[in-house]
Amino acid sequence: MLDPNAQADLMRSLGRLVRGLSALFWGLPLALVVSVQTGYTHVWAAFGLAPPILVNALVVFAIREIGHFQPGERIWCRAVDRCRLLALMNLGLSPFLLWWRRMPEVLHYQFSVLVMAVSGLALLFAVNQMLERLAAMLPDETLRMEARFITPLNQGLVAAVLLLGALWVGLRVLTLVPWPLLPLLVIASQGGWIILLMLVLLPLALTMALIWKVKETILASVFATGTSRQ
Repeated sequence: MLDPNAQADLMRSLGRLVRGLSALFWGLPLALVVSVQTGYTHVWAAFGLAPPILVNALVVFAIREIGHFQPGERIWCRAVDRCRLLALMNLGLSPFLLWWRRMPEVLHYQFSVLVMAVSGLALLFAVNQMLERLAAMLPDETLRMEARFITPLNQGLVAAVLLLGALWVGLRVLTLVPWPLLPLLVIASQGGWIILLMLVLLPLALTMALIWKVKETILASVFATGTSRQ
C-alpha cells in the first residue's frame, strides 16, 4: 500500500498523463492538417504564422505532460525525450511552411520544409515507441499485446513512407530521367505529395487508436481503484 502522499503524487502524475495523451490524440492530426494546408493552400493565410506554431506547440505540451509520469524509469524517459526533441524541432521549423509557400524558390526554405517532413515522420515513429513502453508499464496484458502488434506495423509503414518520399524527392530533382521512369516523374510532379499524405493517414490512425486505448485503460484502472477503496 502506498502512503497518502505517494498516492496523491501518483494520481497527479496519472492526471497529467491522461491530459497529455488527450492533447496528443488531437495534436498529431491537427499538426498534419494545418501544416499541409499552411504549406500548400491559403486557408490560414489571414492568421500568418500562428496556426502551424500553435498546433505544433500543442504536441510539445502533450509530450511534456506525458513526461511527468514515472520520471525515474530510464528507458521510458529516453523514449519521451526522443519525442520531445522531435516535437521541438517541428515547432521550430513550422514558420518555414508559410515562408516556403510564399517563396518556394528559396533553397533554404525548401530544405527546412523537407527536414520538417522527415522530423514529423520520425516523431510518429518515436511516439509509437513511447506508447509501447507506456503500455508495458500498465497492468493490462491485452493492451501490451496490442501495442506489441501495432508498434512494429506502424514503424514499418512510416519507414515505407520515408522511402517513397525519398524516391519522390529524387524524381523531382532529376534533370535527366530514363524514359521508363517518365510516368513516375509525371505522378511525382503533379500529385506525389497527395499520395504520400494518404499513406501517412494509416499509421497516424493506428497511432491515434493506440493513444485512445492507453488513455481508456488508465481511466478504467483509476476508476476501478477508486471504487474498490469505497
